[in-house]
Amino acid sequence: MTQPIGTGSRPLVPAPGAPTPELRIARVRPHARRLFWSVLVLLAVAGAVGYFYGNLPAPFENWMLLTAAAVIVFLLVLLPFLAWWSRTYVITTRRVIERHGVFVRRRRELSHVRGYSIGVRRGVLQRMWGAGTLTLSNGVDEPLRLRNIPHVALVHEALVDQVEVNQILAHRDAQTVTPTGDPGIPPRPPAPAAPA
Repeated sequence: MTQPIGTGSRPLVPAPGAPTPELRIARVRPHARRLFWSVLVLLAVAGAVGYFYGNLPAPFENWMLLTAAAVIVFLLVLLPFLAWWSRTYVITTRRVIERHGVFVRRRRELSHVRGYSIGVRRGVLQRMWGAGTLTLSNGVDEPLRLRNIPHVALVHEALVDQVEVNQILAHRDAQTVTPTGDPGIPPRPPAPAAPA
């Protein structure tokens, strides 16, 4: 938990109008099960290189085997790993941030205060692994998809809580507090000065 705990295990609420610090709640990457095939390829290439190194037929040489193994590992192991590693989703107390890209970094944000609907899609394999895809749509911008998120139910619950808390705080801060102390009642205008 990133917020201080008050009485009754409830987070402390800042005073009306006071700035609230942005705290990170979670940082997640897509589920790593997509790297299963890359691991199998890496094991197969390592086994093949170990078996064939020094036992190649006459026209082939060991450097050819190592070059082919390096190309296969680069294309089928390293690139998928970098694609997986470069995509992150950060959930803070104010927004959801998506970052992705290996050479060119892209970033999208969606504010909790504006509110959004949350759609959950879980395929058979995703349900087996506890993963799922969340679609966040505010009705204005292109939907933000958090693809293949592990522990999708927990992430969904955290997002719902943050939208609710941010909208309550925004509504509370929008209420004006007058000098009389009554919210929403404007102060009485000063009496006009009497002519002398």
